[in-house]
Amino acid sequence: MPSLDLAVTTTLPADAEAAALAGRVWRPDLGGPAVVTLRGGQVIDVTQSFATSRDLCENADPAAALRAAQGEAIGSLTDILANTPVDGRDPTRPWLLSPLDLQAVKAAGVTFAVSMLERVIEEKARGNPAAAATIREEIGKLIGDDLSKLKPGSPEAMHLKDVLIKQGAWSQYLEVGIGPDAEIFTKAPPMSTVGTGADAGLHPASSWNNPEPEIVLIVASDGRIVGATLGNDVNLRDVEGRSALLLGKAKDNNAAAAVGPFIRLFDAGFTLDHVRRTTVTLTVEGQDGFRLEGSSSIAKISRDPADLAAQMIGPHHQYPDGAALYLGTMFAPIKDRDAPGGGFTHKYGDIVTIAAPELGSLVNRMKRTDECAPWTYGASHLMRYLAGRGLL
Repeated sequence: MPSLDLAVTTTLPADAEAAALAGRVWRPDLGGPAVVTLRGGQVIDVTQSFATSRDLCENADPAAALRAAQGEAIGSLTDILANTPVDGRDPTRPWLLSPLDLQAVKAAGVTFAVSMLERVIEEKARGNPAAAATIREEIGKLIGDDLSKLKPGSPEAMHLKDVLIKQGAWSQYLEVGIGPDAEIFTKAPPMSTVGTGADAGLHPASSWNNPEPEIVLIVASDGRIVGATLGNDVNLRDVEGRSALLLGKAKDNNAAAAVGPFIRLFDAGFTLDHVRRTTVTLTVEGQDGFRLEGSSSIAKISRDPADLAAQMIGPHHQYPDGAALYLGTMFAPIKDRDAPGGGFTHKYGDIVTIAAPELGSLVNRMKRTDECAPWTYGASHLMRYLAGRGLL
């Protein structure tokens, strides 16, 4: 039976010793979260220097500031990772959290040609997975599946739009896929994300859903992209397929925004160019013996990550606590799981591993949203806790 693999060697980036890694840990002895970094296998609480993850990311040079920060060792990463899954957790010892706290949690949709086509298929199928294969073939014949060289908003893209309208095949998803404006939406409220080792939520109303392995950019309030991490933009395909106006119900559910394991801050050894070149891999292992593998190459993204960040934040959209931006995925699983033609959907208990060499791995178990730990610790709780520690 698959289980949560939270080994240090797979959790951390391949070059972890050279990386500036920031995270958050729950400290039962203090009754709240701590901002942490890693040094020599030890987890170091640097909350005295940075009360929140947001404060660290607002620094002029977050990586240098994190490396210079003094702190308290609170345990080995091996022990804290082992205590992170809720099953068997010792509530008196620390466990790992999502590395985000006060940042807005945003997401870009339909940023890859393959996922764009799957969104069109969802819309045409009206949430019915049995109809998807036929529609996929019809759409593919009409526009193909290699749109990676088509620049959104370009004259060529607008010409394709005109052709599709005349063919009666236009879709709102094609509009944001090849039109001038990116789809940027709110994935989850600040403080609500879950980290590696946590249960991730699937709404029980959905019978057709999937993981979305993505890079998540960390953006300061002034628009600087200061780091990156991994994310699972859990999606309910049948719900969004019924109507794009149900995007909130399809995306923003309890424990449905997984982020982690750590924020890797940009420095000389890790930059936005590394993000542009990376490949994110996905593995789904089911209790029924099912296994799915896939990958998502950021090099094939239709919109540059910097452009997506600029469309999210700027003169017309401000986030004073900064933001985390899911970049979108090219991987939409279509492998049949049960009946032929039924496509892929999750089963409760699936173990989802999202990984990239530069960022480590994010591992979650899929459960019903009402069976995941409820979100009860918000910004007001954090402020009272920090005030009690004399950090405000």
